[in-house]
Amino acid sequence: METTAKNNGRIVAIVVMFFIYAMISFVTNLAAPIGTIWGYQFEGNSVLGMMGNMMNFAAYLFMGIPAGNLLVKIGYKKTALWALAVGIVGLFVQFLSSSVGTDTVVTTFNSTNADGVAHSFPITLNFFIYLLGAFICGFCVCMLNTVVCPMLNLLGGGGNKGNQLLQFGGALNSFSGTMTPFFVGMLIGVLTDKTQIGDVNPLLFIGIGIFAVAFVILSFVAIPEPNTTSGKKVKYSHSPWNFRHTVLGVIGIFFYVGIEVGIPGTLNFYLADQTANGAGVVGQASTIAGAIVAIYWLFMLVGRTLSGFISGAVSSRTQLIAVSCTAIVLIILAIFIPKESTLPVPEFLYEGGAEVPVSAFLLILCGLCTSIMWGGIFNLAVEGLGKYTAQASGIFMMMVVGGGIMPLVQNAIANSIGYMASYWLVVAMLAYLLFYGLVGSKNVNTDIPVDEEIDPRNL
Repeated sequence: METTAKNNGRIVAIVVMFFIYAMISFVTNLAAPIGTIWGYQFEGNSVLGMMGNMMNFAAYLFMGIPAGNLLVKIGYKKTALWALAVGIVGLFVQFLSSSVGTDTVVTTFNSTNADGVAHSFPITLNFFIYLLGAFICGFCVCMLNTVVCPMLNLLGGGGNKGNQLLQFGGALNSFSGTMTPFFVGMLIGVLTDKTQIGDVNPLLFIGIGIFAVAFVILSFVAIPEPNTTSGKKVKYSHSPWNFRHTVLGVIGIFFYVGIEVGIPGTLNFYLADQTANGAGVVGQASTIAGAIVAIYWLFMLVGRTLSGFISGAVSSRTQLIAVSCTAIVLIILAIFIPKESTLPVPEFLYEGGAEVPVSAFLLILCGLCTSIMWGGIFNLAVEGLGKYTAQASGIFMMMVVGGGIMPLVQNAIANSIGYMASYWLVVAMLAYLLFYGLVGSKNVNTDIPVDEEIDPRNL
C-alpha cells in the first residue's frame, strides 16, 4: 500500500514537472517572434529586435546561482511557486509596454546595416518597458528550469532513465515552443507601419492565465524535496566546479542554448526581412516565417519524443555525438546553397503558393538535432555529482545566458555580412558540443565524495 502511494506521488510529480517544462518554452519563445515587430519599427535592425530575447536570457546570468541556492534552502516546490508569481509580473509588464510610453522618445540608435546605409532610430520608453518585462520573465523561466531539470533527472533515477524523463519533458517543451511563434505570426500577419506590440496582447493574457492556474494547482501538489529530508545542514567540502566534466558541460550549455535559439531566431528575421538582405519571401512574410520556424520547434518535439523512447538503451553521449555531426553538415549545406534555390511552402502551413529558400528547410531540420542536446548535456554533466547536483543546476541555469548573448552576436554578424554567413558561428559552437560528447563528458574526478555528509556542527 505504501509502495503504491509512493509511486502515485512520483507520477503526479512527473506530470507537474512536465507541465512546468512546457510553460518555460511558451514564455521563452515569445521573445524572438515579438522581436520581429521591434525589428521592423527599427527598419529591419535584427540586433534591436533580438534585445528582448537577450534580456530574457541575461536574467539567467543573475538568477542562476541564486535559484540553485533556493533549491537547497526552501525546496523545489516553493522555488517553483515563487517563479510562477514572478512570471505573472513579467508578462504584465510586457503588456504595459503596449500602452505606456509609446510616444516618449528616450534616445536614438545609430547603425549601418548590410546594405551599407547608415540608419538612425528613435527609441521610445515603451521599448525599455518591454525589455524590463522580458528580463523579469527571464527570472521566472530560470527558476523554473532550475527546478525541472534536476527533479526529472532525480525522478528518473539518473543515468539513461533520468535522460529519458528529461527528453519526454523536453518533448512537451517543444510542443509549446512550436505553437508560440506560429500564433504570434498569425496575430501579426504581414509587418506594416501599423503593426504594434499590442497586437500580441492576447498571448500575454493567455500566459498570465496559465501561470495563475499553475500556481493554484502546484500549491496543492506534493513535490519530493531531496535537499530538506534530513532537516540538518549537509556538509559540502567541494563544489560542482571541482568536476571537469561539469565545468565543460556548463560551457556546453552556454553554447547549446545559443544554438537552439540562434538557428530559428535568425531564420525568423531572414524570412521576414523584406530588404535585399532578406530571403525575399513574397506574401505575408511574417506569417510564413512564423509557420516555418514553428516547424523547427515541431521537429524538436519529434526528436525529443524519439529520444525519450530510445534513451533507456542508447546513451546520452552517443546521441550527442550523432546529432552534433548531423547538425554541422546541415548548416554548412544551408550556408552554401544560394537563396535563389527555393521550395514551396506546404499548403498546410500557408495557403498562398509562397516559396522560401532551400536553406530554410535545412535549418529547421536542425530541430531534430538540437532537440536532445539540452537533456543529454545536462544528464552527462551532473552524472556522479550526488549532493552537488542542486548547486550544479543553478550554475547551468546561469549559463543559459548564452541563449541571449550568442544569438545577439549572430545577428550582429548577420547585419554586417549577411544572415546565412552568421551561421558559421553556430557551426563553431556545434563543433564544441561534438568535442564534449567525444572527450569532455567523461568524469575524471570520481575520487571526490558525493554522498550526503552531515556537518558535525549541526548534530
